[in-house]
Amino acid sequence: MSRQKLIEMTRSLIAHGEADTMELADEVVSVPASAYTDAALFEDEKNKIFKRLPLMVAPSCELPNPGDFKAMDICGVPVFLSRQKTGEVIAFLNMCSHRGNPIVSGTGNAARFTCGYHGWTFKQDGDLIGVSSPQDFGSIDKSQHCLTRFPVYESAGLIWATLDPNSKLSIPDYLCNYDALLDAFGLKDWTLFAQRTLAGPNWKTAYDGYLDFYHLPVLHKDTFGADFFNRANYFAWGPHQRLSAPSKFAQKTGSDEMLDLSKMSDDDLPDDSLTQGVWTIFPHISIASFYGGGQRGALISQLFPGANVGESFTTQFYVMENQPETEADVKSAHEQFDFLEIVVRDEDYATGKRQHEALQSGMMKEVLFGRNEGGGQVFHGWVDKLINASDADLVDMFAPSQAEAAE
Repeated sequence: MSRQKLIEMTRSLIAHGEADTMELADEVVSVPASAYTDAALFEDEKNKIFKRLPLMVAPSCELPNPGDFKAMDICGVPVFLSRQKTGEVIAFLNMCSHRGNPIVSGTGNAARFTCGYHGWTFKQDGDLIGVSSPQDFGSIDKSQHCLTRFPVYESAGLIWATLDPNSKLSIPDYLCNYDALLDAFGLKDWTLFAQRTLAGPNWKTAYDGYLDFYHLPVLHKDTFGADFFNRANYFAWGPHQRLSAPSKFAQKTGSDEMLDLSKMSDDDLPDDSLTQGVWTIFPHISIASFYGGGQRGALISQLFPGANVGESFTTQFYVMENQPETEADVKSAHEQFDFLEIVVRDEDYATGKRQHEALQSGMMKEVLFGRNEGGGQVFHGWVDKLINASDADLVDMFAPSQAEAAE
């Protein structure tokens, strides 16, 4: 069923490519410039979006082995992930139940966790098993002082968590079956080659760029080239979107050869041609395929708001089908990853920072999203909708019946 859906999208892209057309939004839409600069709104976005909705916290290949853990801070919430002996991933509040000291930092592998402040010890699953000097501390029920767990879900080689331990919103429901399509990448069997974190502008300014091919031949003329495509058709599953250029051609993986997809039967369409383009997961993920190191790879960009309205940070994960083995392939993979850093850091984010500084002048009241920028229109619409939704509204909004209607 997922492959059939991918084929339907590909045939639509081929038809538009042959007709030299693209799907256009109904009208040009304006967004208040203050949406990017208002500090109070920014705090609302952190609290009502990032602390309430499922977030993609790690690719599965970042925690490949039982005992692997990773600590991270998301909008001021200390979180850590731990892969269990069973293979399940658990997401915890990274605070000792004694005094709130963070339990772990960075990444590593551990069968149990011991707080570095007073030595309280927790099992891999978060159960409290040791209180230092219990005869002096006093009697407590250890079962009532385990680490706090967050809802977590792993699918398609990605791990989601919701930073509300009492959330009633089902993560699969929230994904609107989008993860079934993401599974076509095959990420659950891939490996993490490298990662890094880049500083960026306001999170929405940064995210706008992931939903926009319009800027590619202009902003990236010296990297991708001035003749690069600037059109995109958008496909949506709730707030999650795929954008892909309307064309009948796809580059053959590992080659300069261009394949004419219009001449291929459905069964002969290469799997990687079915996933071309950029896949975004609301509110902060972008996935795009690349080739380097002698094999397929993908750049997973994980975007979070920073401490202030004009700041964000993005962790870039470069994942590959297999770890490159030869010196030449390792060098090639690094060159591909380094190229993508230049594109994002020196072009996209440098431009976004200048844009944000200009908007902070207050001299411009609104920004525009054209009919060819439907992805940005949908994104900002969902931001507004979700900020104004109650917790109960969220559950209703992403109920399976609604998700099916959104497709």
